[in-house]
Amino acid sequence: MADFNGFGLFDPGLQDEPVDDDIFLSASELLDKKKPKKSSTMTRSKSGVSFKKTYGCGVSRSVTSLDLKAAVRAGRGLRNRTQSEHPAEEDYTYLPPEPQMGNIEYKLKLVNPSETRLEHLVTQMKWRLREGNGEALYNIGVEDNGVMTGLSDEDMSCSLDTLQEMARRLGASVQVLRQRRIPATLTMPERIVAEILVRKVPEDQQAIELRVCVLGSADVGKSTLLGVLTQGELDNGRGKARLNMFRHLHEIQTGRTSSISHEILGFDSDGNSIDYATCKTADEIGENSTKIITFIDLAGHQKYLKTTISALTGYCPHYVMLVVSASAGVVGMTQEHLGIAVALEVPFFVVITKTDAASPARLKSTQQSVVATLKSAGSNKVPLIVESADDCITAARNSLNNNTVPIFCVSSVRGSGLSDIKKFLHVLPPGVGEKEVEKLEQESPEFQIDELFEVPGVGTVAGGLVIQGYIVENMNLLVGPFDDGNFRDVKVASIRRNKAACRLVRAQQSAALALDIPVNQLRRGMVIKSHENLSKPCIIFKAKICLLFHPNGLLDLKKKSNFRTTVHIGNIRQSAHIQQIIPDENLEGSNQAMMTFKFIKNPEFVKEGTRILFREGRTKGIGRVTYVEPFKYLENPER
Repeated sequence: MADFNGFGLFDPGLQDEPVDDDIFLSASELLDKKKPKKSSTMTRSKSGVSFKKTYGCGVSRSVTSLDLKAAVRAGRGLRNRTQSEHPAEEDYTYLPPEPQMGNIEYKLKLVNPSETRLEHLVTQMKWRLREGNGEALYNIGVEDNGVMTGLSDEDMSCSLDTLQEMARRLGASVQVLRQRRIPATLTMPERIVAEILVRKVPEDQQAIELRVCVLGSADVGKSTLLGVLTQGELDNGRGKARLNMFRHLHEIQTGRTSSISHEILGFDSDGNSIDYATCKTADEIGENSTKIITFIDLAGHQKYLKTTISALTGYCPHYVMLVVSASAGVVGMTQEHLGIAVALEVPFFVVITKTDAASPARLKSTQQSVVATLKSAGSNKVPLIVESADDCITAARNSLNNNTVPIFCVSSVRGSGLSDIKKFLHVLPPGVGEKEVEKLEQESPEFQIDELFEVPGVGTVAGGLVIQGYIVENMNLLVGPFDDGNFRDVKVASIRRNKAACRLVRAQQSAALALDIPVNQLRRGMVIKSHENLSKPCIIFKAKICLLFHPNGLLDLKKKSNFRTTVHIGNIRQSAHIQQIIPDENLEGSNQAMMTFKFIKNPEFVKEGTRILFREGRTKGIGRVTYVEPFKYLENPER
């Protein structure tokens, strides 16, 4: 288990560390360093290389190879493209070596391959697309060791012809993300390197989907930011954009989110955003999008922290967007949310809002506090201040490598920085590969219930996430566990995803199921499983826990008999007693221990290996379930 002793942010009395101003450099400035230093502090390049943002039309889904070559020659890629304007002697001329796994592929050139070679390249592209869950990045003009050799215009033209033919055979779209010109030398003419995005929506999916949880303290502008991104209209400075995000009257009256709300933002094959400004309904957004970002807006107030943690553990987000107010800076709840995201090992990025209401000095102070908080979290990541489209692409490529944290500065009133966030979300890779999804699909169906509704004319509707397997309409399943530990028969009448009807939902997809059972018999935390799944619910289980924070340490917690805490396991949220604590004797002074928990009210469906997080006051711990004791109703007559 990972050592979480570095999570100093869990101590409310911990002071921030001093920050070096040299760390506040953009990703493009970092890229200009030919040999970056080992320390986390980045210094400005002496080469004077600057990146210029240009605007041009994108490459359409039905693009021809001539159009693709013209886009590269003219310097056109997505809606934004960057290019080195003043190449220098110390310019950036290499990339990390090509990874064996993943969705990134380096190709020096693809000039006039034979039919056998072309078939091999098509198979390789198909494999890269599977690794990236429908997305692959091709770097043309780059050797396998990462050296950016570059190609002449003629060789690049032929290589793009081949790449377009490979994508055509797979039914994929091709898009120029960015390009770079390698300066001429005494022996070599000027050469060009291009980065291409290849996207193919899996055949059994309507679009590639990402789930992003939005965290941050109260009154930092989370709902307003989501309203601007999904509605396509700027805020008026008085909260107009956030009204569409609220679900209850008291939220509108107070201006604070207290529940979990969902909104979607789509992208077409050209990288253009699809929102409610261009489409009237969510169905139209889904039909016109090849990639859909599902935002999960969470509460930021301390009063609703348990609801926020339940969404983080239950919805299994691919990424977390941590929102910080430029005027208020990093506050206690910001540190709390960041610590939970890091402990759950969810990749995250930071968005600083309300830049229009903060002075430059205040904005810089907020950036310093953000960097200090990232350091204290023990995440070992390098903050990158995003200032251009090139920074967005670089940050997105490194999002799954756990080495960088992009920081965006935006204004929901003026609209500054919104295009950078959209570009970043468009090229952000899916968190789960298609191969992993296929393994989960081979398991028996399992669906966790996160929300319950009673819809007139439909009946009971359960919203949640498909953990494994797949579910189709009219499928007969089991739902539970109930108070006696048993499961009851249930039938799935209909399925909806992203507010659109569908016939099938697969593993790692969120959906809403219409069930033929009264809603008052169900509760959040239940699961829907198949008859073949013979796993039993439990009320007592053991877990290996790493204590993140306790005022007096693990030994003090051990002295307290039947310590009561709130346990979060997936979509399960229930109070439990810690009956036994056995510290790890092999590690002196360690905060790791084997703990025995007992649910207070209902038996729950818990599986070994599941991640567990418990919190009570300032005491926090995280770990994994190691043993589950099957629940037997007859042996508990008091129940």
